[in-house]
Order: sequence, then C-alpha cells, then structure tokens
Amino acid sequence: MPRPRLLINLIATAAFAAAAAIAHAAPVRTAHVEAELVSERSAIVPGEPLTVALRLVMERGWHTYWQNPGDSGLPTTLTWKVPAPLRAGPIQWPAPQVLPVGPLINYGYEGEVLLLTDIATTGDVATAQTVTLAARADWLVCKEVCIPEGADLALVLPVAPKDGAAAPTDARWGPAIARTRASFPRALSGWNASATAHGSVVDLVLTPSPSAPAPADIGKLRFFAYNAGQIEPSGAQQLSRDGARWTLALPVAVQRVGEFTRVAGVLESTGGLGGNERAVVVDVPLAGTAIAAATPAESSAQVLPFAPAESALSLGAAVVLALLGGLLLNLMPCVFPVLSLKVLGFAAHGGDRATMRKHGLAFAAGVVVSFWLLAAVLVALRAAGSQLGWGFQLQSPVVVAGLALLFFVLALNLSGLFEIRLLLPSSLAGWNAKNPYVNDALSGVLAVVIASPCSAPFMGAALGYALTSSIASTWIVFTMLGAGMALPYLALAYFPAWRSKLPKPGAWMRRLRQLLAFPLYATVIWLAWVLGAQLDNDAVARLAATLLMVALALWAWQTMRTGGARAWGVAAIAGLAGALIVGWPVAAGVASEGAKPALAASEPWQDYTPQRVAQLVAAGQPVFVDFTAAWCVTCQVNKRLVLNTDAVRQAFAQGNVALVRADWTRRDPVIGAALAALGRDGVPVYVLYRPDKAPLLLSELLSKQEVLAAIGTLHSS
Repeated sequence: MPRPRLLINLIATAAFAAAAAIAHAAPVRTAHVEAELVSERSAIVPGEPLTVALRLVMERGWHTYWQNPGDSGLPTTLTWKVPAPLRAGPIQWPAPQVLPVGPLINYGYEGEVLLLTDIATTGDVATAQTVTLAARADWLVCKEVCIPEGADLALVLPVAPKDGAAAPTDARWGPAIARTRASFPRALSGWNASATAHGSVVDLVLTPSPSAPAPADIGKLRFFAYNAGQIEPSGAQQLSRDGARWTLALPVAVQRVGEFTRVAGVLESTGGLGGNERAVVVDVPLAGTAIAAATPAESSAQVLPFAPAESALSLGAAVVLALLGGLLLNLMPCVFPVLSLKVLGFAAHGGDRATMRKHGLAFAAGVVVSFWLLAAVLVALRAAGSQLGWGFQLQSPVVVAGLALLFFVLALNLSGLFEIRLLLPSSLAGWNAKNPYVNDALSGVLAVVIASPCSAPFMGAALGYALTSSIASTWIVFTMLGAGMALPYLALAYFPAWRSKLPKPGAWMRRLRQLLAFPLYATVIWLAWVLGAQLDNDAVARLAATLLMVALALWAWQTMRTGGARAWGVAAIAGLAGALIVGWPVAAGVASEGAKPALAASEPWQDYTPQRVAQLVAAGQPVFVDFTAAWCVTCQVNKRLVLNTDAVRQAFAQGNVALVRADWTRRDPVIGAALAALGRDGVPVYVLYRPDKAPLLLSELLSKQEVLAAIGTLHSS
C-alpha cells in the first residue's frame, strides 16, 4: 500500500487536475465586442508569475484603441481586483495598427487582440484551492460612431499544490498568448538611434552599428509615440537617407501635453529592423532646440481628449431633430422680441384668411432663405479653413453693435418716437405699401439673425451632422431648421380657429405696441453687455452715446416731417453725424482683437486649453468644460439657473471636479476645433471628462438633476 504522504499527494494532484479542467472565465458580450479574461496556464503556481490576457473581439469594421489612441479616442483600461498575495502589473500592448478616420489618424486594433498582464504570486497563495481574478475593463469601440463600453470580468483558476505536478499550459489560450508575446516590439539592435528637435520637427536618426552591415533598404517607417501630445499622429512622417544614415522627420503635436524630453515609442518598418523585426522599441533622449508646436496649417487635427467627431445620425434622424430644434428655437429667450412682434402683426391682420396665409408664407420664406444663406456662408468659410459655428456672426463686435442699433431703432419706432413711413422717400413708401409681404419676409430674416446665437434642444446634433456631411445633406438639414422655426406662424396663418384666440383689433393695440418695445430695449442692453465682454467698457460707453445721438436724430427728423421748423432737420443731420463720429471706434474695434480677458483670480473657473484639460484628466482629476459665449442667451440662462446654484457648486467641490470655461465670445480657432471634435458647431456645449472613463456630453438645456447625475457617475463602478 502507498505511504500516507504519497497518498495525500496523489489525492491533491487528482483534485488539482479536476479543478484545472473546470478553470473558466465567463465571456461578456456587449453591443460590438466580446470580452473575457484568459490565462496562459491552467492553474496558478505559487511563487511563479502568471500571464493573463484581456481578450477583445470586435465586430467587423469596429476598432478599439492603443495606449496612445492617436488624434482621438480613448485607450482601453483594466482595473484589477485580485487577492492580497497577488499583484497585477500594467497592460502589455501589442504594436498598434494605423486607423485612418477622415483626416485623422488613430492607433488601435481591429478583429481580435490580447492585452497581456503579468500577475505576480507568492508562496502564500498555496493555502487556497482556487483564486478568482477579477477586473473591470473599459474601452471605446468605434466605427462610424464611437460607443464607450465596459464589463466586469472574472477568471477562476485552481492553485497548483506545492509538491504536485507543474501547471500545464492552457491548451486553448496558452499558444495564443505566447504568439502575442512573441509579436511584441523588441529592443532595437544593430542600430544607433538619436533624436534632435528643430522647432516643430523632431529628427529621429538611425545609423547602423559599426559591426552591422548597412541594409540596402529598410522600407517604410512609422513611429507610434507612447505618449499623446508629443508627436502629431496625422502629420506626415518623412523618411530620408544620407548614405547609411536614415532620418525620420516627426511633426511635433499641435497641442502639446506634458514634458517632452525623450522620444519613446514603437517604430515599425516594412523592410525589417533589429534582426528582421518589423516592430522595435525606440527610447532615446531628445536633444536640440526648444520644441515649438506645429501651426494648425501644418497639421489637420487637434489632439483632444475625446472620441472622434463621427456622427451616429442618419439623414432622416437629422431631419427630424432639425425640425424639432427649429420649432423649439421659438421658445428660446433671444427670440422673444421677434416673437412678440409677429403676434402683434397677426392681431393687426384680423381674420382675412387669404391675406393671413400670404403673410405667413412670406414670413416662412424669409426664415428659410435666411437659413440657406447661413448654411452657404458657414460651408464656404469652413471650407476655407475657418473654425466657425452656429452664432458665428455675433463673434464680431461690428455685428453686435449693428444689431444693438437696429433693435434700438425698432424699439423707438414701437414707442412712438417716430414712424418709419415718414422717414422713407414717398416713392419707396408707396412701393412698400403695395408690397406688404416684403415686410413679412424681412421680419423672417430678422428672426433668424437674432435667433442664431441660441441653441435649442436637438439642434446641436443636427447641426453637427449637417456641417460634416455632403452639401445636399447640409442644405436639407438647414431647410428643416427654417421650416421648424416658421411652423408656428404658418399654423396661425392657416388655421383661423387658432387666431380667434387673439383679441380683436382695437385701441389696445397701440398700448401693446408700446409695451412690446421693452423686450427690444432689453435686447439692446444684452447686446451692449456682449460688446463690453468682447472689447471694453469704453466700447459700451461709445455705443450708448451713439444710440443717444441716433434717438436725437430720429426725433428731430420726425418733428420736422410733421410740421416743425427746418432747423430740426439740421439737428437731425447733426445727430447722425455725431453718431457716426462717436460710434466709429466701436466698428474699428474688431480690427484690433486683443487677448481675451483672463478670469478673475477668485473665479473657480479656469481658462480653457486642450493641454490643461488633458493634464488634469491624466492626473486623475475629473474636468467639467463649459463651452460658452457672452452672446449666447441659453448659456447665460444655464449659468444662472444651474451652474451657479449652491447645490451644483457644492457637488463640483465634493467630486473634486476642475471647472474649465471655453469662452467663444470672440472667434477662437482652438475652441472651434474642440467643438468640431465633439461633433458640435455652436454653444452651449457641456462635457464632463472622467479619468479612466469615457467623457459625458450633456444636453444644451441643462438641469440640476442632469449635472448632479453626471457628477454621480464619477464614483460609480
């Protein structure tokens, strides 16, 4: 009979073999990825390292990202939860693929990838029969749309007995993990490497070692930097040769992030380097002149900590959103003055059905044609390289001052200070009386001009789709925006029963007309505040003086035309001349675009730069970015009702959220590029960047509940 100790060993070995046969990890299937943990060996051997891999299998056409995702995207993360005797190391990344996305270049994987991690063990683990290795995996998977996904994974492995048989290689996954490890980039051998900076270019120089023969050709080279924000992924990498010396010119990133003292990454060659290796590791100190970021013209993309601006919308969905967005645009605060004027116009026209329909169609035509013109201007300027978006015209102080003057004159007219018909030449006044529908079309134009700074719900996604699609799609989406905005007025024009709710014409209309002047005066005050944010207090004072002179001129001219002395005509001319003299420096202010004023030191918000956001997130701090503008009324409403409330401020503080404000009051190509990367073309836009998680894009109309819920995700698993 066997000895008792031998019998115990045999029983332990048999139990271990049975446990190894049932070692398992449960695969998790998300919408586009299958994920699981797999092991190189079928059991844990105490004191010996164990290699475990995160296996990701993407649907055809979809991809995940490398440790440096390139121009956009997010790297896959793996957070381990293992028993105390075990320690999990970092992810070991296979060499990435180049993934072109329009003008962008991303780095990642398609098909199947194994991301390896070494698990260190100690002898203490021998006391357990099985060990559960748990991990939280998060990844961004992209095709035409990017979707943040993740899964909680677990792998149960038996523990091999100390005196038992060695743990065999897992028959299914051991060879695959071994092949992945063999494909890892190797240390560069047979070559000497150096890196020198020349302004916005880094020269990576390769020369054969004295003992190595110079190759006739090394094929094409591609360098993948380990760290984002150093080398521009979408920039051209030019290879040149001087005898046995090869130089790869690498463009410095447009938006630099962190220190850049070493050139470290993976170098791939189609001709073979370092013992015929196709991928080698390069890590050399950076020498030479100070690094200067490439200009936007030298690179086609901005490095931003967000996913690609690929639209998930179809044309049909964009059309529906555009129609709803245009309809809701009538409810935005900046449209109220024009809305009030149209209501007054409907009341004045009474119940003539045919006339009302013509007036409604004329107004709708003015709205739709104005949207067409806006689309044409935006497409043309963006094609020329300008980063412009919805509400771009109010980034100009000249336009802001001009609108303030226009609304002030309209308000004076409604207040009864003057009548427009008395200012017009008799021939023009007669033509206008015969063509009343021109006034309706022009009021439609005015409605679009004043509505353009506002962004209603559903508009952001529709505009992002429109301005990144074909010209035909852009035209269709902007047409539906105009149709949605004009829809309420067409409904009042075509359905008399709705108009019956309005009071009958009478003496009340004169008082209502005077009352409606006050929303226009309020709009003038708002535009003056916008001008002060763009320029300075002197500009506001000059605008106020200009408006005063214009009011004097209009009153004097009206007095003269209604029977006053000709001297009043001279006063009117003098007032207009004074308005031009005083107001000219306001118009000239656009020519000298000074730097945007910095936020006050006591202000909890920091000024926006992509580098600042990336650095804060890399340091593990969540960041809330408020893309805003002084001329955006919706932005100001969100600040007053949501962002500046005690509850939201306290939640930001408790969550250790860094607050960053991207002020687009004046034209800023960096902010414009950031908005384009987010798939948006106007403000407001709100983004919560979360360490180790995908960013959250919030809605245009904020609520306290939405912001608090977003902050709550920072602490969820």
